Amino acid sequence: MNTLSTKETAILLIHCPDQKGILAAVTSFLNENRGNIIYLDQNVDRAESIFFMRVEWELDLFSIPKEKIADYFETLFAKKYDLRFTLHFSSERPRMALFVSKMSHCLFDILSRQMAGEWEVDIPMIISNHNDLKPVADKFGIDFYCFAKDGSNKEEQEANEIALLKEKQIDFIVLGRYMQVLSDKFVSQFPNRIINIHHSFLPAFAGAKPYHAAHERGVKIIGATSHYVTTDLDAGPIIAQDVVRISHIDSIENLVRKGRDLEKIVLSEAVYKHLQRKILVFNNRTVIFN
Repeated sequence: MNTLSTKETAILLIHCPDQKGILAAVTSFLNENRGNIIYLDQNVDRAESIFFMRVEWELDLFSIPKEKIADYFETLFAKKYDLRFTLHFSSERPRMALFVSKMSHCLFDILSRQMAGEWEVDIPMIISNHNDLKPVADKFGIDFYCFAKDGSNKEEQEANEIALLKEKQIDFIVLGRYMQVLSDKFVSQFPNRIINIHHSFLPAFAGAKPYHAAHERGVKIIGATSHYVTTDLDAGPIIAQDVVRISHIDSIENLVRKGRDLEKIVLSEAVYKHLQRKILVFNNRTVIFN
């Protein structure tokens, strides 16, 4: 997971009210315990007066056992600075579940990146509401599960999905153009652990053929947005966005092709940042560390 060191590292994501001494206190604590800091990025939201930080250090000479680090931070910093933190280790290999429907472009892109070794992540399962993409799962040797849904069985099928995800010890979920709205109950099981991708035509061009509608209006930019899923549909904390310019010479087919290429890139960037533990969510916004 860590690209800066071949040694095992610990990663802390921190936020707290902005105040004097917090940066010095944390770095001094790590240095005093022989933690070699290899990454540090911090920011202050001046409007909210909130301090954010990501720090990563090598563990080979660190004097505190890794299983005790969280306790130390809780005792020494949490109460004193009203500090919230999450702790990760580079040796952890996350387990990702992919949710798809019928479109395959995001699915192929993610599977090829994982197979090429770009990401240190396991993908033990693909879940869909159709069987169309089962041959893709078979080609990559990944278990495929189909949970068909309609108005009468959605709650039951989601309960089955949740049970399976927990059985397989899934850490996070990626919606690779999964064309089903997840219920509040489902989303609440995986806070800030479901990543979605969609075109950025909403709400102007809603419906089944947004590219056709955009083409008719003569739009000049198309975009894609990747975000964490919340109970507020398509309004979760944004992780990555990008746009591409188009013109009157672009056909509908070109718009669709460019849009799908953009979706692949933006979704992959969001997944990469998540895997690198470089995202901190605060008040439905994200701090994306460099």
